[in-house]
Amino acid sequence: MIVQMIAPTPFFADRGCHVRILEEAKALQVLNNEVTIYTYHNGRNIQGLNVQRMLNVPWYNKLEAGPSLHMFYLDALLSLYSVKGSYSINPDIIHAHLHEGVFIGTFCSKFRFNKKPLVFDVQGSLTGEILAHSFMKEGAISNLFLKFEKQIDNMADAIIVSSTNMAEILIDSFGVDENKINVIPDGVDTDTFNGDENTSILRDQLKIDPQKKIVIFTGLLNKYQGIDYLLESIPAVVDQVKNICFLIVGFPNVDMYKSKARDIGIEDYVLFTGKVNYNEIPKYLSLADIAVSPKIPESGEANLKLFTYMASALPTVVFDHSVNREILGDLGVYAKFADTLSLAECMIKLLEDEALSKELSVKLREKAVRDYSWKRSGEKINEVYNKIL
Repeated sequence: MIVQMIAPTPFFADRGCHVRILEEAKALQVLNNEVTIYTYHNGRNIQGLNVQRMLNVPWYNKLEAGPSLHMFYLDALLSLYSVKGSYSINPDIIHAHLHEGVFIGTFCSKFRFNKKPLVFDVQGSLTGEILAHSFMKEGAISNLFLKFEKQIDNMADAIIVSSTNMAEILIDSFGVDENKINVIPDGVDTDTFNGDENTSILRDQLKIDPQKKIVIFTGLLNKYQGIDYLLESIPAVVDQVKNICFLIVGFPNVDMYKSKARDIGIEDYVLFTGKVNYNEIPKYLSLADIAVSPKIPESGEANLKLFTYMASALPTVVFDHSVNREILGDLGVYAKFADTLSLAECMIKLLEDEALSKELSVKLREKAVRDYSWKRSGEKINEVYNKIL
């Protein structure tokens, strides 16, 4: 079938939200769907995907996650371009990512002689994200956004979420009919993310001592991804485990967090790589002994990096939250929620207990191969499409 995918974001920009869009589109194409992605003017084109970009806005080049006042006119431009595109390709399904996408998708769906089914692919609460990025404070304006979000959440014919936690938020907080909601977990390409890359050249390039154990974090460097918790936990780890490197792979705010590492006195133990292309991430993960994700998933979003950690056979420390438990099950190492000392203790446990780390490594890899493939996710999305056609 013909799928018009709407992505109101600078796709592709090497971050979790975009990885979900990318991998879903690829999986749907393997299943003989024709997918066209309508997105912002900026971002990186991906070979094999049909990406249609709106009118160029030369002064806007932001790639990082988070709200911006620019999005009001950017989304208006994308709406016009997407409606035009809808008439051009005559889709069977409109698959909208993010809340702004479903608002745009509503225009594409209704401004036709024959209404097209609309699928909303949710990646978290809109208001929750705005608050998490400190774009506004809780109060009258955020309450208005909650009401607006509730309207958007109920616009689509079907909803896809990646976690049970997000489904519960939609039902309990936004009044969405549970029969509309389909929980389809994220996946991972276990052939690409296999923990078996040749890492000697990369280790030399990064100037990491071959004797050092490596703890890796990949993702956006900001408060809601938990990078502050990670840095604040490191002193307790290095007090006990000396020969260690914390490899922090991601962007933005690199200089800010380098400064924080210096202030804490851990700069000799932390290496910031800056932005790394998504297709290079498997090499970095293959370097590591264990992984950590201190993300605080307060607005229902998933924790996609856990799937790449799992496929790379990396024992993983996370905070104890239902989103993380749904993914890792009894194979995760769970720190007390938002507790830096507990986070440190869990990392020390994995670094010192080689037998436990090896056991978890094998089982995590097996679980990734057995339970989490993007092909399976694509098949489930196809089922959603067929249900509403």
